[in-house]
Amino acid sequence: MARVDVRKTYKLYIGGAFPRSESGHSYEVTDSKGKFVANASLASRKDVRDAVVAARKAFGGWSARTAYNRSQILYRIAEVMEDRRPQFEEAVRQSEGASAAAARGQVDEAIDRLVWYSGWADKLGQVIGNANPVAGPFFNHTAPEPSGVIGVLAPQTSSLLGLVSTVAPVIVTGNVAVVVSSYARPLPAVTFSEVLATSDVPGGVVNILTGDAATLGPWLASHMDVNGIDLGGVAGLPRAGELAAELEIGAADNLKRVRRAPDAEPDWSTDPGLSPMTAFVEHKTVWHPIGV
Repeated sequence: MARVDVRKTYKLYIGGAFPRSESGHSYEVTDSKGKFVANASLASRKDVRDAVVAARKAFGGWSARTAYNRSQILYRIAEVMEDRRPQFEEAVRQSEGASAAAARGQVDEAIDRLVWYSGWADKLGQVIGNANPVAGPFFNHTAPEPSGVIGVLAPQTSSLLGLVSTVAPVIVTGNVAVVVSSYARPLPAVTFSEVLATSDVPGGVVNILTGDAATLGPWLASHMDVNGIDLGGVAGLPRAGELAAELEIGAADNLKRVRRAPDAEPDWSTDPGLSPMTAFVEHKTVWHPIGV
């Protein structure tokens, strides 16, 4: 008797759980040749609100962890990705039409990028912080602190490396993230959410929504409990310039930090530098009297 395949249901990732969209809607995901692959949940405005609530709840605990511990957890994500390499390679091949070698290379780079950011976790403060010389009997120190809940519009084309390259710098500095994945290529993001759920990342630190960034982005940008937004994924969308301007206006309502949309999707394989990490940190300066 022929066995019936167990079809996978692609869900959202909110607060460490995998709910369906509250709207009950889904959309068809096809491979690079237009062949049907799966149905993905179509996130709604309510899902955005739920994700922000989950992220805010997780922020206190995550930001209070030592930088060394956050480094360990990012490294653990890389370890689990390494174990699930065949699944990621298949997802990239289906989503981007890449050859087996190219998909393998992109997975290599995504894992290496996580390791690179994990190494920066306990070093960034020494690089961008400072002991300031002052005229008076005081110690004066400046140190970086996370901004809070960060909205991330993931790249539309680079479905895995671009996703990792935008999420990792947000969480390594102690922020928490609400991520809208690539609309046409969500499978690597869904697989990545399964890795997050099994790699010591506390629930709510990263929340991943599958759906239309042009629809969800304005709600995320104008949400009053979101502290910053990365518009990197706008570059691959229709009306990118108009949408970027709309999102920046929405973000201005509560003075969010905004990482502006590039004119075109960048080459994610190049050295990212420190700017992705410093985009969403605040600098706190502390004065302390010197005993006389």
